[in-house]
Amino acid sequence: MKEKRVLFIGLVWPEPTSSAAGFRMMQLIETFLDRSYQITFASAAAKSPYSAPLKSRGITEQAIVLNSDSFDEFIGWLQPDIVVFDRFMIEEQYGWRVAQQCPGALRVLDTEDLHFLRQARQACVKNKDDFSFQELFTETAKREIASILRCDLSLIISESEMKILTEVFRISPDILYYLPFLEDEITVDEANTWKSFEERRNLLFIGNFIHEPNWHTVQYLKTTIWPVLRKILHKVELHIYGAYPTQKVLQLHNPKENFHIKGRTDSAKDTMSNYRLLIAPIQFGAGVKGKFIDAMHTGTPTVTTSIGAEAMKGNLSWNGFIEDEPEAFCQKTMALYNDKVAWATAQANGIRIINERYEKRKYQADFMTNLSLLKVQLEKHRQHNFISQILLHHTVQSTKYMSLWIAEKNKQ
Repeated sequence: MKEKRVLFIGLVWPEPTSSAAGFRMMQLIETFLDRSYQITFASAAAKSPYSAPLKSRGITEQAIVLNSDSFDEFIGWLQPDIVVFDRFMIEEQYGWRVAQQCPGALRVLDTEDLHFLRQARQACVKNKDDFSFQELFTETAKREIASILRCDLSLIISESEMKILTEVFRISPDILYYLPFLEDEITVDEANTWKSFEERRNLLFIGNFIHEPNWHTVQYLKTTIWPVLRKILHKVELHIYGAYPTQKVLQLHNPKENFHIKGRTDSAKDTMSNYRLLIAPIQFGAGVKGKFIDAMHTGTPTVTTSIGAEAMKGNLSWNGFIEDEPEAFCQKTMALYNDKVAWATAQANGIRIINERYEKRKYQADFMTNLSLLKVQLEKHRQHNFISQILLHHTVQSTKYMSLWIAEKNKQ
């Protein structure tokens, strides 16, 4: 039997302890590993001390170079059955090379989240404007949607983003695939190991500081939420965790105000398990928030905004409260922090959300079956998505020839 090969091309090497994006990438890799694929992960980025040890899992690591014919030689030799691009910028760089060297390879884009949606919301918050769908029609949207159209399939992590793509931009559902976080079931035995209400204290927020929505949330906590909360939650501390804190983050540390910048944690779940609540008054963003998945896995109720909880709970009750107004946010946080019964109910809601909406057995088999069927019917699928071939023929030519020009320039 022919060995099945999948190539992941990453913007960075996955760091599952640093960001939800890194954790999501490892979930995809695990899905292919479980089905005996030979996996190669390639990236032009430098590794960090926190990069996942892929080799220990039997995954081949390949350093690649931007704008270099060496990538053509590499992928021409590898001849993968499936190529997964990590974010649309990677498809822009390498998609045309994959199409040329491996025309029979299934090209899959993992969007992570819709970058143009996050950026549009960020601009509205910055300019203090109300958000409307008209704000989405940007240069970034043109690039990202062009990438989606060029690929055979794009993985979308949020049902809200599926709706935006199909209803606002009229993208065919045939080239989109809803694939949320792929989580283990929370069992009764696991829940029985969680620390009790009485054993937990204080509040936390966690998020990679390179990600702009997280940094903005920390600022919002510092200036708007915490001045109110610390007056009504006496002796309670707020601890801020996250990878890659800069000096502007660290300077917010103020023990006198019970506001503590803790920086990186080796295990988000282990850290969360000691806290009574996660608070995350997120003002803009997209996708699905990994911090809430971790909170539910540790029995930690949360208070967030409608943007924070977007597309996560479906018709189920949230594992805490969703409030957009600062005063209501603070009052609900105080109530949940002090009410053991409400806290236990929120905890139970989190278990239900994970088990009913994210349990991996609900998605993995169907996803891999879909890829196999798509691979068999690839020519017919591409005929139905003929715009993909048009974009590859025309739009990408500018990227292609610019890249070739840079490659020649580098040789000199």
